[in-house]
Amino acid sequence: MSATKVNPDLQRERDNCTFNVTELTNLLDGGVQKTTDRKLQEDRVLRELMSTNDVPAVYLSHKEKYEAAVKKACAMFQMIRRLQDEENAGMENYQALLGGTLGSAILGDGNPLTLHYVMFIPTIMGQGTVEQQAYWIGRAFNLSIIGTYAQTELGHGTFIRGLETTATYDPETKEFVLNSPTLTAYKWWPGGLAHTANYCIVMAQLYTQGKCYGIHPFIVQLRDEETHMPLSGIKVGEIGAKLGMNGTNNGFLGLENVRIPRDHMLMKNSKVLEDGTYVNAPSSKLTYGTMMFVRVMLCNDMCNYIAKAVTIATRYSAIRRQSQPKPNEPEPQILDYVTQQHKLFVGIASVHAFKLNADWIWNMYNNVTAEMESGDLERLPELHALSCCLKAVVTADAAENVERCRLACGGHGYMLSSNLPLTYGLVTAACTYEGENTVLLLQTARYLVKAWQQASAGNSLTPTVAYIGRVSKGRRSPPWDNTIEGIVEGFHNVAAGKIGLCVTQIEKRQKEGMSYEDAWNMTSVQLTSASEAHCRAIILGTYFNETEKLVKGVSAELKTVMLQLVDLYVVYWALNRMGDLLRFTSISERDIEQLQNWYENTLTKLRINAVGLVDAFDIRDEILSSTLGSYDGRAYERLMEEAMKSPLNAKPVNESFHKYLKPFMQGKL
Repeated sequence: MSATKVNPDLQRERDNCTFNVTELTNLLDGGVQKTTDRKLQEDRVLRELMSTNDVPAVYLSHKEKYEAAVKKACAMFQMIRRLQDEENAGMENYQALLGGTLGSAILGDGNPLTLHYVMFIPTIMGQGTVEQQAYWIGRAFNLSIIGTYAQTELGHGTFIRGLETTATYDPETKEFVLNSPTLTAYKWWPGGLAHTANYCIVMAQLYTQGKCYGIHPFIVQLRDEETHMPLSGIKVGEIGAKLGMNGTNNGFLGLENVRIPRDHMLMKNSKVLEDGTYVNAPSSKLTYGTMMFVRVMLCNDMCNYIAKAVTIATRYSAIRRQSQPKPNEPEPQILDYVTQQHKLFVGIASVHAFKLNADWIWNMYNNVTAEMESGDLERLPELHALSCCLKAVVTADAAENVERCRLACGGHGYMLSSNLPLTYGLVTAACTYEGENTVLLLQTARYLVKAWQQASAGNSLTPTVAYIGRVSKGRRSPPWDNTIEGIVEGFHNVAAGKIGLCVTQIEKRQKEGMSYEDAWNMTSVQLTSASEAHCRAIILGTYFNETEKLVKGVSAELKTVMLQLVDLYVVYWALNRMGDLLRFTSISERDIEQLQNWYENTLTKLRINAVGLVDAFDIRDEILSSTLGSYDGRAYERLMEEAMKSPLNAKPVNESFHKYLKPFMQGKL
């Protein structure tokens, strides 16, 4: 883009940047070739799928939004199918088009086909036998059928064991009979379920030979493959408008004596034989796979959404001038205010922190999956605990960061055309789906309490909780070390201290006569806090360690900025959790003062590179989809251009004036 068309304030920011922006972009993408591939993919997809003459989606009805989403989703996947044939491309194409970057540029308010790729296909791959995979995967991949995944019910969400949908085996016909025995048993929320999918993986309580064997996955045909009419016994529809994701086509599903063949139960792990005999899974833990895959993907998605929000807010802060702190001087850019830097820079650092943590847990997931295939399940509980708390903390932080960016843009951030409200709707939804955050933190807490008890008994611990062993032996807090390593160690001490207090509290309450369950519930606020502290320690430590490895291969200028971001992020959280550090470490008043100065000085150092850092995320205008955050900085012109697209501006006088206002003003109504 030529310098002449760019807002002069924004251009000056770019001219003053001290590092090579492209070098950082390549690093974030995973190499020069990856950047080239991504840009080519973006060019191709946006050229084919972006239509400029559409009425902005905000002015469409609910029904029109869904119909537009289906049209675009079909065009998108038609294109992927073609790429698959031409280039034998892999799943990364799907990830790009389903995630928070390209996908949300084409389908800003959700995609009705997402669950087909993110849950339906991976569940069949993870839980179907070889024969079942051979039968279903081909049909699903080339979209001759469209699937979704139905677990959550009207009455139960994260508590999976409480699901009420039943699948009862009938040995006479060798079929399962599925039912929703109550209104609360209706499936509620699955994306694409309402009017898009014709097949569904239904999670139901399995009954055979008079006994319940818990939750299992069943493939159920919902609609006729030709007419798309719901089949007999299927009650299906849409759940209504939501805070966001209104193109997703979330649905409800009721089942009344719906019969499916025996081999439509996914049987890689557990089986029901023809005579109704239940054959147990080698480990019930094997079914965690799909959900963990989705949680790790979610962390990457959240990085993309925060990157978008912070790009919009930082660029806008560079062109927005406000107030006159010094008389007779021009109004400063709002990016010069330290309070504005405080709002934005931690968001930039969060993207780097979460991306490195997502990559780190992804590698761990792949290692553990390989071990699971060979029957080694030792690391699975550790990974499950990690994926739970990481999902909870990253999604909560993402929502907080996006909202902070919206507030940092003042009134204009409230405009839908800023794309910040829509982005907030997408990230805040993630705090609930794939496991409600509080429940997930409590699941991590169960693992942490066990780890504490193991350490107390002298047993060795898995790597991510090894620090508990050091603290549980009752050693006194070491002297406070005011360095990044010292702060990370301090967070480990906080986490271990909180876990230890929870264990003590639960034991004390049990001694006073409480049941374990009641003692757990009474301590649950502290338990979620302990899980969050554990996760913070992991995120901070991983961000620091992985960056230390990364900077060995970059230029001196980029290394300086990347390490400044680590400093900022770690010190930000130290100041944010000061009460915990005072309680569980030997930090002093003088140390805190030093941290505050360190933080403010780091903000000042990063100020010159703020725009360069968000430019390095390399998010195109079509993907940002924001009047405030475009590369050229023409925020005011774009706000006016977008305002003129409102249907209310089509005529100078709206008919309601003659119908209601004029008679009312003249006293004739």
